[in-house]
Amino acid sequence: MAERILIVDDDPVQRRLVEAMTARFGYETMTADSGDAALAILSDSSNAIDGVILDLVMPDLDGLGVLAQMRERSIAIPVIVQTAHGGIDNVVTAMRAGAADFVVKPASPERVQVSLRNALATRALAGELTRLKRTQSGTLTFKDIITRSARMHAVLRGAEKAASSQIPVSIGGESGVGKELIARSIHGSSTRRAKQLVAVNCGAIPDNLVESILFGHEKGAFTGATERHSGKFVEADGGTLFLDEVGALPPAAQVKLLRAIQEGEVEPVGARKPVKVDVRVISATNRDLMADVKSGRFREDLFYRLHVFPISIPPLRERSEDIPDLVRHFLIRFATEEGKRVRSVSAQALQLLAAHRWPGNVRQLENTIFRAVVLADGDEIGVDEIPQVAMTPVETHAESNTFSATGNEAALPPVVSPPLGPITIGDHAGWPSTAVAGNMATPPGVLTMLNDGDVRPLEEIEAEVIRFAITHYRGQMSEVARKLQIGRSTLYRKLESLGLSAEAGPLTDVSGE
Repeated sequence: MAERILIVDDDPVQRRLVEAMTARFGYETMTADSGDAALAILSDSSNAIDGVILDLVMPDLDGLGVLAQMRERSIAIPVIVQTAHGGIDNVVTAMRAGAADFVVKPASPERVQVSLRNALATRALAGELTRLKRTQSGTLTFKDIITRSARMHAVLRGAEKAASSQIPVSIGGESGVGKELIARSIHGSSTRRAKQLVAVNCGAIPDNLVESILFGHEKGAFTGATERHSGKFVEADGGTLFLDEVGALPPAAQVKLLRAIQEGEVEPVGARKPVKVDVRVISATNRDLMADVKSGRFREDLFYRLHVFPISIPPLRERSEDIPDLVRHFLIRFATEEGKRVRSVSAQALQLLAAHRWPGNVRQLENTIFRAVVLADGDEIGVDEIPQVAMTPVETHAESNTFSATGNEAALPPVVSPPLGPITIGDHAGWPSTAVAGNMATPPGVLTMLNDGDVRPLEEIEAEVIRFAITHYRGQMSEVARKLQIGRSTLYRKLESLGLSAEAGPLTDVSGE
């Protein structure tokens, strides 16, 4: 999904011009006609604004006033200031007030596009640095979770409510969906965030050591116990204990875990008396614990102690709208860690990534981008850098894998709908913002082959290119004709001969020519 840009200008004509220009670059847009209206939009977290183009001179609250209010309210969104007066004093004042860049009206589209890209790139890098610092300190919050999925937002709303209490939380989901990330965000947003979160992978502990690792042991309690060990419960005292793959615990450890949760105390192996602990338990599993309860493999009373506030995380294949942002996140991270100047992912590679089923979920996507960054010789990740994805067959979905051109059905390659463009660090994900006649225009070259391996007829390809150009240039027919390097009258003749005029509906030339 594309980044969303807020355009603030009291002049309606200038506002519409900048809005059309910004939308043409592939960004989503919102508009405000005053500084107060802009602040209302920015203060509403549901709007998810990624950048602001702000007029400096406005009645009532001007651009500098908006910048000051944003700083007071800790709204860290990059702002590009624009004004008709480009004096050096105005530039210095705006930059000191917190603006990321400064453009003079009328700014060229190229200047605005570069300014937006640089501002968003700086913000993306700063966000990754902040997220990395929080990861190292173990104080992640829900703001560090990358998602645009409505289903994930519902999950996060529930998790935020759980974080404000001491209720036991049980996180379910397939392997690699991010269960530990949710657990760390709950801890980092709770009153226990000053203490540490102790994570334990229950499935990786040998059965004969589970009790010792969880509850501790005294020196000499068993062969090899050469010193006293406090155990994970005591380590997490005052904080949070995250029990990953809790369904793998053996029956004996389940009994002691139930007592530890009920009584708030643990009994180390070989100890004479129990030890009081104040621990919040968050558990996670990729198993069906209720089925394990019915089969007798997992204690029913322990299940109900842990399963007080269940959270289920959807797999990545059910929230493919998150893939572009996740790809950008991993690209920034691994390019920085590996010291490589890889800055972008090609449109074709991104489409393959977005269409892949990802049985290993986010963890598999992360490892795929890591490998791609290492393999990349240039500054872009292409299909050659993701061979394991490119060679994997994609499941066909009848509702999204066909496209009607001029009456003939042509199979799409493995892509999601809508089609994706290339992404660049700090740039938008390339989602088209408009459609013609209900059909999302597809980038030229994507639909050149038929199911039988033959090349599509030239007429169909030409129709597709014209559809895409009309969408890309937002119905500005003079611009469409200019970019296609044909006369405007020729364009209209082609529309009529290809039968596109009725499909496209009334196309208005708003270019003023």
